[in-house]
Amino acid sequence: MINKYTAVFEQDGEWWIGYVEELPGANTQGETLEQARENLKEAIQLIVEANRELARREALGKSVILQRFRCS
Repeated sequence: MINKYTAVFEQDGEWWIGYVEELPGANTQGETLEQARENLKEAIQLIVEANRELARREALGKSVILQRFRCS
């Protein structure tokens, strides 16, 4: 599933800082803009995976419906 997020990048001295507006906790830095972009992609993946795992653990033993959902 492809998700679209709004990334914000700003230069702070010699570093680039990046974060995602829609995903609290998804933030990073890099020595170059490209490095910050790549680091942010990895941060997004890790956060989504961690959130998914936490939600599945919470659902253990409960009657739930697990369904892919698309919102535009």
